[in-house]
Amino acid sequence: MFEMSDLGRMNYFFGMEVMETSKGIFLSQKSFSMNILDKFSMQNCKPTSTPIVVGMKLSSQGIGEPVCESMYKSLIGRLLYLTATKPNIMFAISLLSRFMNCCNDQHFQAAKRVLRYIKGTLGHGVIFNKAESLKLIGYTDSD
Repeated sequence: MFEMSDLGRMNYFFGMEVMETSKGIFLSQKSFSMNILDKFSMQNCKPTSTPIVVGMKLSSQGIGEPVCESMYKSLIGRLLYLTATKPNIMFAISLLSRFMNCCNDQHFQAAKRVLRYIKGTLGHGVIFNKAESLKLIGYTDSD
């Protein structure tokens, strides 16, 4: 046996805001999203309604100026973590992640469009609806 403590209702979990509503549990990453916008100087950008341009063709061929690979990787990594509560950006991020080792200005501009989309959807997240009955089961392995 081991001791446990009740720390009250959960407000944050791995950088995600957790809010219990009458409908269920709502998860969002508003503060994380705002941090990304700040990091890439996009806090005052104009929001867009879609994360990626419809029919956009991205190529690894030398179209556009090369950009800092580590900065691009950092942005894509942060956006990948954001997909936990914004699954609607997953396609755009999976497309952009293909160019981690050969990124250019075209790819970075497409990633900045995702940031503009995030700016317009800061309050969005995922809701897990309440079930009529809940049976909580936990498993553990002591190895």
